[in-house]
Amino acid sequence: MAATKLEDRIVQIEQTFSRRIAELEAQVLRLSRQVNTQPALGETAWWKKIVGVYKDDPEFEEAMRLGREYRESLRPKDDEDAF
Repeated sequence: MAATKLEDRIVQIEQTFSRRIAELEAQVLRLSRQVNTQPALGETAWWKKIVGVYKDDPEFEEAMRLGREYRESLRPKDDEDAF
C-alpha cells in the first residue's frame, strides 16, 4: 500500500510541475510579445515618425470631415429619441 501512496504522490507532483511549467511558458510568451512590440531603446516609435505628416493637407482635412460627417450620421436624431 505504501508504494501506491508514493506513486499517487509522484503523479500529483508531476501534474503540479506540468501545470506550473505551462503557466511559466504562457507568461514567457506574453512577456516576449510585449518586449517585441516595444521599440528598442533609442529607437523612435513608428507613430512618432508620422506625427504631423498631414499637417495643413487639404485632402487629409477633407477625409477627416467626411469621416466625422459619417459618424454623426449614425447617431440618432433628437426627434428619434422620443420614440
